[in-house]
Amino acid sequence: MFRRHSVSPAVALAVALATAMVLSGCNQDTATDASVGRTTADSANATSEDFGDYVVHFNAITTDQLQPEVARTHNIARSKNRAMVNISIIRKVEGSIGQPVDGKVEISATNLTGQAKNLTLRRIQEGEAIYYIGDVSVANSETLVFNLSVTPEDTTKKLTVRFSRQFFSN
Repeated sequence: MFRRHSVSPAVALAVALATAMVLSGCNQDTATDASVGRTTADSANATSEDFGDYVVHFNAITTDQLQPEVARTHNIARSKNRAMVNISIIRKVEGSIGQPVDGKVEISATNLTGQAKNLTLRRIQEGEAIYYIGDVSVANSETLVFNLSVTPEDTTKKLTVRFSRQFFSN
């Protein structure tokens, strides 16, 4: 027996971001740099980094890719000239897809000329899902380099990720 469920805004946001992650490899340059005592190979389509007990998921898309209802629910302006970054921390749990965990998430962003971009993250939780999102203005063909520092709850282990995205508004 199947029950019909309405999709919550957080689930719709997660689906939109997952779809964007798959599609984002087409026109965007991505490099990751995970530094917790090991070296990681660069990947043009990386949207997550495995740190042993944890996986950090990350992506950045232009906000015009969000469904209007999702953008409205999370107070995000839909625009080709705004980018949204999304980060989540998953603790690995054997036999499952993992468990979302809270943590301290810090981010900085600069463009290729070294100009710092003002970006503040907000924590969103619905049910067990936990996301950290923020948005920032972008120009056509602008590439932003994001530096993440993530410390999952109940640990002092700082996980770092560096990735870049190029945004197109035309």
